[in-house]
Amino acid sequence: MEMIVRAIVVGIGATLVMDLWAILLRRGFGVRSLDYTMVGRWLGHMPAGRFAHERMAAAPAIPGERVIGWTAHYAIGVAFAALLLVACGDWARQPTLGPALLTGILTMAAPWFVMQPGMGLGIAASKTPNPNVARLRSLATHIVFGTGLYASAWVLARLEIW
Repeated sequence: MEMIVRAIVVGIGATLVMDLWAILLRRGFGVRSLDYTMVGRWLGHMPAGRFAHERMAAAPAIPGERVIGWTAHYAIGVAFAALLLVACGDWARQPTLGPALLTGILTMAAPWFVMQPGMGLGIAASKTPNPNVARLRSLATHIVFGTGLYASAWVLARLEIW
């Protein structure tokens, strides 16, 4: 039970850090981030057997797609945190930055090889107008997520709940 609670807290914390990064980029530099409504639309089409789209924005809307997308965003963050906790055992009791950053970087495989191709953006954003810019933004965002994993675990460890 302890590991589940840690995964939830660390995953939500790391995802929140990533979202704060996106807000900073949008408000400070005009950089748009992923629209989680489109993620919800993509996921919403899956029960009907539709896993890939030419252009996600052109796909029919799904009822509740915004809530689906945002819920999935945080659930995925929790799942990635759980993978880190399973892989590194007692890491969350005395967290270090290395495993968290490595996890953040490794999580780029999900958008590059699953989500982006499924949403019509190609492998590693290859069908976007500026693939290398998209890749660098993804790398930066996932490094921030890894930093958030570390920061959230560090705060949780300092609370000495367990």
